[in-house]
Amino acid sequence: MWIVFDPIYLMLATLGYFVMLFLASTIAPKVASRVSGRFSLYTSMVLLAILIVTTSALTIYAILSFAGIYFSIAGLILFLLIVNLLMYLVSPYMINVSYNAKHDPFLQEVVNEVAYRLGVKPPKAVVVRAPPNAFAYGNFLTGKFVAVSDTLIQMLTRDELEAVVGHEIGHHKHRDNLVMLLFGLLPSVIFYLGYALIHAGFRDDRRSNLAIVGLIAVIVSFVVQILVLAFSRLREYYADFEGVIATSKESMQRSLAKIHLFYERYPRFMHEIAESKLKTLFIYALVNAVANPVTRAEIEWLKNREVSPLEEFLSTHPPIPKRLRFIESIQI
Repeated sequence: MWIVFDPIYLMLATLGYFVMLFLASTIAPKVASRVSGRFSLYTSMVLLAILIVTTSALTIYAILSFAGIYFSIAGLILFLLIVNLLMYLVSPYMINVSYNAKHDPFLQEVVNEVAYRLGVKPPKAVVVRAPPNAFAYGNFLTGKFVAVSDTLIQMLTRDELEAVVGHEIGHHKHRDNLVMLLFGLLPSVIFYLGYALIHAGFRDDRRSNLAIVGLIAVIVSFVVQILVLAFSRLREYYADFEGVIATSKESMQRSLAKIHLFYERYPRFMHEIAESKLKTLFIYALVNAVANPVTRAEIEWLKNREVSPLEEFLSTHPPIPKRLRFIESIQI
C-alpha cells in the first residue's frame, strides 16, 4: 500500500501541519522579534545553520540510541539523498522542456555584464515563456542557468533587469541550490525515522514507548522544517544583497516592487493566461498595464506595509516589504 494511504502517515502529516501553524503564528514571531537586528545577515545564517545541523544531529542520535536496530539510518539517508540528487540532476532538463527555455543574446549580454561586476563566471542566459518571474537553476552536468520570463524582460528597465539577474547570479554564487538540497534532507530524515519508530511501537506492544519517541521525533522534524524555511529566507536576502552590489539599492527595490505590484493587481494572471487562446496578446497587454515606472512613493508604501507572520514563517521567501527594508539598510 502506498505510504500516502497509511492512516498513521496521514495523521502525522495533519499533526505536522498544525504544529507548523502553531509555531508560525505564536512562537516564531516572538523569537524573531527578539533576535531581529542583533546579528549581521552572514552571522544569522551561520548561527541558524549551526542550530539546524545541531538539532538534527542530536535528534537523529537520540532516535538511534533509543531504537537500537529497528531500521538502518544509513539506508534511509542514502535513499533520501539519492532521490534528491536525482531530482537535482534531472530538474534542469525538465525545466528547459517545460518552460521552452531559449538562449537569448540580449539577456546573455546582461548576464555577462552583471557576472563580471560580481566576479563570477557568467551562467547561461535563457528566456522562458511565463508570467513575470526569474530563477536560477542547473548543476555540474548541464551548467548553470539564469532564466528570465519574456514578460519580465518587457516589464523592467535595463538597470532593474540587471538587479534581478544579479539576485539570481547571487544564488549561483552562494551555491543555494545545493545548500538548500542538503538542508532540506534533514527534516525528511527525522520525520521518516519517527514514522518508522511509531510503526515499530505498534508492532511490538512491549516497546510501545517507541511510538511516543517517534511522535516526538515527528514534531521535531516540523520544528526543523520551520528553521530550514527561515534559513531559505535568509538566503533570499543574501541574493538581494548581490543584486544591490551589481546595480544599486534603488534598482533592486524597483524591480521587486514592480513584480509584487503586478501580482497584486492581477492575482489571477496565471489562470487567465493559461485558459486563454490569446495568451500571447494577454501577456503583452497585461505587462504594458504595469510597465510604467514605479514611483518612490509606491516603494515607500510597500516598504512600510505590515506583513503576516503566519505567511512569512511558512514561506521560503521573505515578504516584499521586509526585503525592501533590508535593501534600504544595506551599507555599501
